[in-house]
Amino acid sequence: MLRRMLGAARLDVNVYEEVEADQSATMQAFMVVAMVAVASGVGLLSVQGVSGLIVGVIFGVVGWALWALITMWIGTTLLRTPETEADWGQLLRTLGFAQSPGILRVFGFIPVVGPVIFAVTSIWLLVTMVIAVRQALDYSSTLRAIGVVLIGFIPYVVLFSLIIILFP
Repeated sequence: MLRRMLGAARLDVNVYEEVEADQSATMQAFMVVAMVAVASGVGLLSVQGVSGLIVGVIFGVVGWALWALITMWIGTTLLRTPETEADWGQLLRTLGFAQSPGILRVFGFIPVVGPVIFAVTSIWLLVTMVIAVRQALDYSSTLRAIGVVLIGFIPYVVLFSLIIILFP
């Protein structure tokens, strides 16, 4: 699992192809998402406290599943290519491992450096998500994968905003 996490963080397309095909890697992807959610929560403890950690872990796991569903729908319907073939599990696995750089957010509590770590990992995560989407949806175009991520971000933010409003 550690090898896959490092490979995903290094944008190794072979690792994304490997986890896409390995149905037994779904639990590993879940563990990556959970570890990153905990790391992010620890990094934000000074800002959000323990309740932020708990809510962050729940939203992290729910957000991962929701993001995979949204990107699957957009990628297999709106931006489909003749080569596109994917299911929710493939996107769960690739997008789960794509979160690997987020483990560095555990250092977010460090004054001055913490916000920089969160900013850098956010950009890094965006890039890994694009690679994960490109590989899971069998795209030959990175631009198409960027389109899926950008279009998918809108309903994702809207749905999570509604959840936050409805369940404060």
